[in-house]
Amino acid sequence: MSEPRRLTRDLTEPEPIPEAGIARAVELMRSGRLFRYGEMGADQLDASLLEQEFAAFVGRRFCVAVNSGGGALFLALKALGVQPGDPVLVNGFTLAPVPGAILHAAARPVIVEIGRDYVIDPDDLAAKAAASGARTLLLSHMRGHLADMDAVMRVADACGLSVIEDCAHAMCASWNGRTIGTFGAAAAFSAQTYKHLNAGEGGFLVTDDEAMAARAIILSGSYMLHGQHLSSPGPQALAAVGEQAPNFSMRMTALAAAMLRPQLAELPRRAARWNDIHERIAAGLRRRSQHLYVPERGGGQAFSATSVQFSVVGLAYDEIEAFLALAKARGLPIKWFGANQQVGFTSAPRHWRYAGDQGALARTHDVLAGLCDIRTPVALTDEECDLVAAIVRESIEAIAAGKAATKASPTGSPHTQLS
Repeated sequence: MSEPRRLTRDLTEPEPIPEAGIARAVELMRSGRLFRYGEMGADQLDASLLEQEFAAFVGRRFCVAVNSGGGALFLALKALGVQPGDPVLVNGFTLAPVPGAILHAAARPVIVEIGRDYVIDPDDLAAKAAASGARTLLLSHMRGHLADMDAVMRVADACGLSVIEDCAHAMCASWNGRTIGTFGAAAAFSAQTYKHLNAGEGGFLVTDDEAMAARAIILSGSYMLHGQHLSSPGPQALAAVGEQAPNFSMRMTALAAAMLRPQLAELPRRAARWNDIHERIAAGLRRRSQHLYVPERGGGQAFSATSVQFSVVGLAYDEIEAFLALAKARGLPIKWFGANQQVGFTSAPRHWRYAGDQGALARTHDVLAGLCDIRTPVALTDEECDLVAAIVRESIEAIAAGKAATKASPTGSPHTQLS
């Protein structure tokens, strides 16, 4: 009997930096001028040009480039005027830097339930807004899953909520033709290696609000060199902030900006390929429906997925562990949001002890208990996509078959049945 096929692709494999970015980065390294500001004038315009270009790409007036996506979220909260102790609403399916940004701003996370399709529950949003008195929603478009933005914004308007969008996984996405990142007062994007753009680390805050943009520029650490910003509300708006805003030293370096600028032109191509990868794997997973659930991503959303999520249905904790082990043995690492301990990048609200008591969050915990996540590098071939889906199906079938056999044989143990 032949051995089952293994996946040999490294799922952490990024695309190379475009040659133009490499050439400019080398030029900067040879000059030593890696800081985004120049005391003798704007002799390093890479970051300022990137801000201008990124604002145009998203369709917002202003952009401030910083050192991380989580930093951009913190900056957005501070520029919005969130004060220490303020409650900030956030959906329960997200990654730790999101509640972390709220705590960084000395505010208080209030976690909102999610539904079966992994997105925020508008009814619970309204209830939590009323109960907490929150005036801010930090909406995470986690892994590119888009809530019904019409419903969310109706609740936000009715409850007087200012919305900040976490778009770390939603670049190039839209809802009913409107770009994600343009719904709220501000939005934050990421340029960490595993996101749509890759500078190793980096982030962007975008907004149309002149006062927010001015505060963000000064808060980010522009010193008195904010005149070098090309994406700027102008000297009058900056002067109004004046000495009222501290310097949080969150600047993006010229080196990171130089690597990122050529990648913007590649984004539509990469996003299209990522979506093809997602849909091919998702279609393969849906062929086995009893123990796998993959949300349909239709409706008004045009998503942009760099990973695939699915839920394991009807298996116990130890059975999911066994399923993950089988898949890993065939070269397919799968992240699991239901694990008792946070692992790698993956965590869930029950791990965020620093966020305080959040109550039951029964639906969120129930959804995350079976939620699995597979990173999908853009280099995946169609054949590899089919293999990924097959490994998931076959691994879960093996566990399900062992479970059925154990039930049919009262004297048997799960271990003997699966061996």
